[in-house]
Amino acid sequence: MNKKTLLLAMTLGGLLSQGPAQAGEREDLEALRATTLAIVDALVDKGILTKEAAQELVKQAEKKGQEQAAQMARAEAAAGVVRVPYIPEVVKREIREQLRQEVVAQAKNERWGDVNAVPEWLDRLKWEGDLRVRYQQDMYDDSNVSPAILEAAGISVNNTSEQRDRMRIRARLGLSAKLTDSVMAGVRITTGNTSDPVSTNQTLGTTSNKYSLVLDRAFIKGEPWDWLSASGGRIPNPFFSTDLVWDDDVNFEGAAVTFKPWAKANLSAKPFFTLGAFPLQEVETSTTNLAKDKWLYGAQLGLDWRSGAYSRWRFGLAYYDYRNVTGVRNSLPTANAFYDGTAPQYRQKGNSLYIIDTDANNNGTQDDPVWGLASEYRLANLTASLDLAHFDPIHVIFSGDVVKNLGYDATQVAARMGAGYEDRTLGWQARITVGKPVIELPGDWQVFAGYRHLERDAVLDAFADSDFRLGGTDSGGYFIGGAYGLDRNAWVSLKWLSADELDGLPYAVDVLQLDLNAKF
Repeated sequence: MNKKTLLLAMTLGGLLSQGPAQAGEREDLEALRATTLAIVDALVDKGILTKEAAQELVKQAEKKGQEQAAQMARAEAAAGVVRVPYIPEVVKREIREQLRQEVVAQAKNERWGDVNAVPEWLDRLKWEGDLRVRYQQDMYDDSNVSPAILEAAGISVNNTSEQRDRMRIRARLGLSAKLTDSVMAGVRITTGNTSDPVSTNQTLGTTSNKYSLVLDRAFIKGEPWDWLSASGGRIPNPFFSTDLVWDDDVNFEGAAVTFKPWAKANLSAKPFFTLGAFPLQEVETSTTNLAKDKWLYGAQLGLDWRSGAYSRWRFGLAYYDYRNVTGVRNSLPTANAFYDGTAPQYRQKGNSLYIIDTDANNNGTQDDPVWGLASEYRLANLTASLDLAHFDPIHVIFSGDVVKNLGYDATQVAARMGAGYEDRTLGWQARITVGKPVIELPGDWQVFAGYRHLERDAVLDAFADSDFRLGGTDSGGYFIGGAYGLDRNAWVSLKWLSADELDGLPYAVDVLQLDLNAKF
């Protein structure tokens, strides 16, 4: 055997004698072994080795390799080394991923390493709340009429001329419980009272007396699929809207269903549809009370549309149908108040009113009159917003809202209010906001400005914004303000609202609100 043959035999023997290796090393050795055997075949083809000599050379190398492997195994056994079978890398990756998912899931469920771990059922509860301390100044115009004149028109106010300064607070605490993967329940308590659905403020100055708390929300919500959610009880406002139609503190009693087809689809435009039925006042109809239950039915078709990377539109077209809210005059000459129950259970000011009772004093004047709404209310409401995030985190947000009362019947209202009474059934609002959409961190800021025009019978005044002209309809004017983050989840805000009457008796009010807010 010449030197070349001897060198090849030594190399081949070393390759065949290799023990178990890691996956990457194993692949390299297999490739090198195949290359060496190919070289042996090439030497045979070149005539450097005979076929018989090559076979003998491979046999000797395999024998030597087996001997070396046996020696290595005995040495490793004596040293306590354990070898595992070769597992392909792809299989190992699959095993690692399966184990990782199982371990992570178990760690989350059992909260490994969390010294403050609580029982699993407590982990399904979520608390949230906020607190607001407000300084408010109400400034009245010198041309306002007296409270007595307003009272004669059915508007109950105590002050129309003297500036009022007051401190107010609002505290809210909510709890949501995840009952199953698709069902949750929620409750919230707030300051406020049971006679005002559009405010949760508590005015300070009660000789250090204590404040009452009320149940503001209590509902069950189910989401069996991504595209469907349903809730019932005393629920948050389910409609996309602004405070032109619904005060921010209004919650709805009843049930609502929202459909969001293609909720998780990769689409630039996604529709949504909401239906709701809400009892406003339950009336026990009898032979002496001919009023009927009052209801609100609502439907809204909307669209979320992302136009490019930095522009997001949202549209909502809603229809709100109030049933049995219009006042019915009691018949003459009876003194029985058959239809007193048709009077609104709560109202602010602005809507067209007429006296529905017929009880009179001996001098012919009304004795403690009962007022009823002169119009029906079926509202068409178009709401839109545009969020521009080209300068993120600073956003520029435009919003607009238009509402029209389609239920107003001029003939019927004139019969109740008198000839020549004009219909005023349109409302609109425009607003621009610049800054962070939500104030959360120190240094976050936001400024806004807008204008509102809300005619007397455009919406039901009971649920309109309670701050603009101190509540109700028949108002027009502007509002400006801003907010600044003081710390995490703590911020200060300032708002100025200037509103005049549109058609009714002179009653103009400017309102200043300075708020210190915190949430948790």
